[in-house]
Amino acid sequence: MKTWIFRLAIVMLLPALHAHAAERPLDEKAFHAWIEQTIVPKARAAGIKPKTLRFLKQVKLRPQIVQKDRNQSEFVLTFWQYYQRTVTPARIKKGQELYKKYRPLLDEVTRKTGVPGRFLIAFWGMETNYGSFTGNTPILDALATLAYEGRREKFFTRELIAALKILQKYDFKPAEMTGSWAGAVGQVQFMPSNVLRYGQDGNRDGKVDLWHNMHDAFLSAGYFLNHLGWHAKETWGREVRLPKDFDYALANGIQRRSLKEWARLGVRRGDGAPLPRADIMAAVYVPEGKHGPAFLLYPNFYVIKKWNRSYYYAVAVGRLADRIAGLPPLHAKPPKEVKAMPRARLKGIQQTLKDAGYPVGKVDGMFGGKSRAALRQWQKKHGMSSDGYPSEAVWKAMQSQSSAGEKAHATP
Repeated sequence: MKTWIFRLAIVMLLPALHAHAAERPLDEKAFHAWIEQTIVPKARAAGIKPKTLRFLKQVKLRPQIVQKDRNQSEFVLTFWQYYQRTVTPARIKKGQELYKKYRPLLDEVTRKTGVPGRFLIAFWGMETNYGSFTGNTPILDALATLAYEGRREKFFTRELIAALKILQKYDFKPAEMTGSWAGAVGQVQFMPSNVLRYGQDGNRDGKVDLWHNMHDAFLSAGYFLNHLGWHAKETWGREVRLPKDFDYALANGIQRRSLKEWARLGVRRGDGAPLPRADIMAAVYVPEGKHGPAFLLYPNFYVIKKWNRSYYYAVAVGRLADRIAGLPPLHAKPPKEVKAMPRARLKGIQQTLKDAGYPVGKVDGMFGGKSRAALRQWQKKHGMSSDGYPSEAVWKAMQSQSSAGEKAHATP
């Protein structure tokens, strides 16, 4: 359930391939032998009948999927780059048109699930650009290939069997079940197990069709968000303005305080107006450090993160929903030149922190919570704002350090 730019980032964080998986030859003969010996028995045990099992003989190994799964880009998108690519004027305009078109249906879903229609439209826009591209990879091929590759064999095997159950339960044809190369399907990109678990037959035709039926798609998305803990009648968060003397160690997206407490610390709305007087716990998040935008994150933000773990994604969903509802653009403005961050720089910062004794986790260029927490400690020690952002200024400061054990690692 995620945009797959970030969805498979989680896969990339996993340990290296197991030895037995790495040794599997990427050829059709070995692939189909593995299906017969491993998948068929498990599918039978899960209740898959011969009529459906025969589809496994048609499954193809797709080495290009293995390559995509293993690739790691040389550069990492900044928040502004991601935001400008996802919350675009065209996507906002189209979302507003579709919100109006589907309003009666969306209102019905809201009554049943508590999730406002503007958020359902925003998820739809983020996942498949309002259905313009739901993926064209045969799902059985994708899931079987990823399971065979071995990095997450158990996970993708379960998803493959779930896909077979969908075929069997709703009498789909394999050619109808296409999706992303990573196995997500339909208008809002559910993994097959979530189709089985949360899929809803909105129009009561006896079939959960998330590819072609928007009633099913919207109701399934709303039901899933409701299950994840959506707070009815609350929004996701808001842009805020921080005072000049703000302690950025508090802006880690985790420490929650009441709006009254944040107001006492000088936090105001993005336009400078006072924060609303609401009984809501929220956390401050600064995706690009002290020089970028700032947000207050409400409980529903963390519900969105259960759909997709990326902070960028969750902010984009919330802001797209805001813009669809007619709220203004962000008050914070991007820099004149927005550059992607070299992954080598991020690895260098992580390695420098690790060598200095800070717990960063894995040195992989994926600058997550542990790395940001470690960087905050380093910044505090060296008299910098503890915003946890791996900026070019931070890297230059690390390179200039001459104290023993804290020399920055050179990057290519």
